[in-house]
This record gives sequence, structure tokens and C-alpha cells, in this order.
Amino acid sequence: MADVDTQVAVIGAGPGGYAAAFLAADLGLQVALIDPEPNPGGVCLYQGCIPSKALLHVAAQIMESRTAKDRGVDFGNPKIHLHRLNEWKKGVVAKLTGGLGQLAKQRRIRYLQGTAAFSSHRTLELKQAGGSIKNLSFEHAVIATGSQARPLPGGATEIDFVMDSSEALEVNSVPQKLLVIGGGYIGLEIGTVYAALGSRVTLVEMTQGLLPGVDRDLVQVLQKRLEGLFEALLLGTTVKEMKTRKNGITIVLEGPDGERQTRIFERALAAVGRSPKTSGLGLENTGVEMDKRGFIRVDAEQRTSDPSIFAVGDVAGEPMLAHKATHEGRTAAEVIAGRKAAFEPAAIPAVVFTDPEIAWAGLTESEAKSRGIAYAVSRFPWGASGRAATLGRSDGLTKLVVDPRSERILGVGIAGVGAGELIAEGVLAIEMGTNATDIGLSIHPHPTLSETIMEAAEGLHGTATSYFQPRRKPKLR
Repeated sequence: MADVDTQVAVIGAGPGGYAAAFLAADLGLQVALIDPEPNPGGVCLYQGCIPSKALLHVAAQIMESRTAKDRGVDFGNPKIHLHRLNEWKKGVVAKLTGGLGQLAKQRRIRYLQGTAAFSSHRTLELKQAGGSIKNLSFEHAVIATGSQARPLPGGATEIDFVMDSSEALEVNSVPQKLLVIGGGYIGLEIGTVYAALGSRVTLVEMTQGLLPGVDRDLVQVLQKRLEGLFEALLLGTTVKEMKTRKNGITIVLEGPDGERQTRIFERALAAVGRSPKTSGLGLENTGVEMDKRGFIRVDAEQRTSDPSIFAVGDVAGEPMLAHKATHEGRTAAEVIAGRKAAFEPAAIPAVVFTDPEIAWAGLTESEAKSRGIAYAVSRFPWGASGRAATLGRSDGLTKLVVDPRSERILGVGIAGVGAGELIAEGVLAIEMGTNATDIGLSIHPHPTLSETIMEAAEGLHGTATSYFQPRRKPKLR
């Protein structure tokens, strides 16, 4: 007999796990939620989304204070107190995770602090924080264990002075010279924080461009600004050797021409991606199958190849995004409760929270080209936006990817201040099957950055008020 039994066992209390647990409880099911942390939140709240965005907000304030003198306000050089900064960041995390803990209690969810592994397809072995071991039987389980930082090849991440993203977000010190390895969103966001705090940041990316897979016209807006913020952006460059020294690390870099150079840094950040966290789950004792990349295979209901077990979030495949995990978790809960549900979004927004931000949803231009999909593009440069001018940030761009026949919105991309807030309109437009005329006829408040979406839509017809773009018959690209 099991020590504990429940209708639904959720392993992992991140945005996918707690969303699944909360909705399952709301639908009348008995739920146990298992996680090593004292409260729900997962990597996103404890070590990822929330602490990084808190630090990025501070970074933006620092950079704004430095440029305000161009507009007649001089704050002087900001004084940075790392202890107070970290205490504020931890306070934000504690408030949010504590709030989730209260919500779990209000729903009568049994929260079990510890780890879990499958001993069979209907039983879990629990190792709780105090060291006790229990067996938990369940009718259905949801795997929501998330992802972990991918290590550098050859164990280089274990070298002294090399940190992963979780350690970097602790901000225990600000190195004079920092190497960021990886030009994806994690490397760019954390690199931005440290550059604002005073580090001389060098970023290396093995491909020929930042943010591989993102449209180049959007990336160029960010790259131009980072070229002034970072000490160096080295594209097509790889790390060949790493050696520790007394107060730092010696690194040998190889550029696109094969030439090698040796540089010295105080610290290095490994930001080469994330991988699904499935190790130690005991999946071999179940019927759960994984693909070649280590993701758990799921169907549209988030059900694995074992009918009683579901998987959501990073562990169930890309894109590895908290909001995608939340919606997958809710889908799994509805299916377990006997409702008809499927995870079939037309668009999943993605945001890079740098300065400026980059956000996109739906079909990208590069994806349309690679898949041979006919499309037309309308771009609106923020240099023609009155609101962008008042913010002193005319370096943005809004673009629409549309069907050239119906003018239905297929994708939206935005680079600029607040792009992450603006992209929601693009998601709604794609989900609702909106066309460019619909957006152009929807009155947007003035002066706002949201107008750039309306202007981009009108630009497709050559009728944008703030920017002259002659109407051309949309080409089949």
C-alpha cells in the first residue's frame, strides 16, 4: 500500500506545474504538487524569468540615467549597492513565490517539498526535504520538471570563474571584464545587466549572427545598440581553450577566419542553451517515450505514450517559454478532468528582454522563406513614430508578415522599447484571423507605440499617415 494517494500528482511547480495543479484543483480533483523549493514557482520565479527581469529593469534605469543629460536632466553617476539590489530582487521573488504558496493552500493542494521518481506507471517514490521517503500512488501524473542550463563541452562549465545563468543572477560581484559565451536571449539579457552595472562585456557567438532564427532586420536594431554597450561582439567565434589563473580565466578564441587570440577575463558566463530535465525521474519504469533530443513525446492533449502520464513545459519540447508551459499545463488539467481540450495555438509569442526588446509571434519572415510560403511584408520604422521620438528611442521597427492574397496576418515582429508588451496585439490578430485592413481600421490611441502596428498595417496599402510607403501589389515571395 502507498503511504499517500492522490488523483493527480504534478512533478515540478514551475509555471507549467502550478498552472496544471491549480486548474485541476479548481475542477474538483485531488492534487499533490511536488517540488524541491519551499513554495511553487520553479526555475522561472526562483532563478530565471523573474530575477532576470528585475535586474533588467534596474539596468534600464541605470542606462536611462546616463542618457537623460541629453534631454536636459543630469543625475550624475549612479551609485550601485549590490547588497541592496540583491535584497530587493530576492524580495520580489519571495513575494511572488509566497503568494503562490498561499494560492496552493487555498485550493487545498497537498504541497510536498522534495523530489519524485516513478517506481511504476502509477506510483512515485518521494524524497522529502526532511529526508523521509514515501510512496505516492496516483491516477494521473503531470511531469513539469522544466529544463536546466546546457553545460559547455568538455566540462568547461566546472572550471573556476565560469558561471551559469543561475549563478550570474546572484550578482555577488561585478567583474571588470566578463566574457559571455552564447548570443541567444539568456546571454544577451544577462550581458546587458552586467554591462549596465559596469562590466566590460565581450560576447562570443559561434554562428554568424545574434539570436539565431530571429529575423535579421529585428536583430539589427538590437545589435546596433549592443555594439555601443558591449566592449566587443565576436560573431562566428568559438571558445577553444579555457584555463584558470589567479584572479580570472585565460580563454583562447578562434574567429571565423581560423585565427586564434588569447584574452583574459575575470569571469565567464556559459549561456549556450538549455536542455530538458528528465534525469532521475525513473521514466524507464513507465511507458513514457522521449525523442532524440531528450524531450518527452506528447500529443495535443499533452498526454505521453503512457496514458496515465502527461508532460508540459520545457520538458515537453520547444519553445522553452514559461507562458507556453502555463497553457500546456492548463490543457493537461482539463483533459485529466474529462474535458475536451488540446494545445493548438496559432501563435506563441517570444520576447527577448534586452534594451531594446525584440518580440515576435506567428510566422517569421525567415521561416516563410525556408518553408517556401508565399508572404508579403510591411515595415514601419519607429523614426516616424511621435511617441518613440518623445522617449528618445526612435531606433525601433514594427513589421507584419501577411498572406499576399487575403492580407491575413501571419506573423508580427517588433524591435524596440516595450516590444514585449506590444506583441500581445499581434498574437490576438493571428489567433482571430485578422487581416491588415482590420488592424488599420482599429483606432489606436495617440501618441503611443501601439500605433506602429496600425501604421504597419496601413503601410501595406500605401496609406500610413506618419510614413510614406508607396502601395505595391504584394509580391509572392
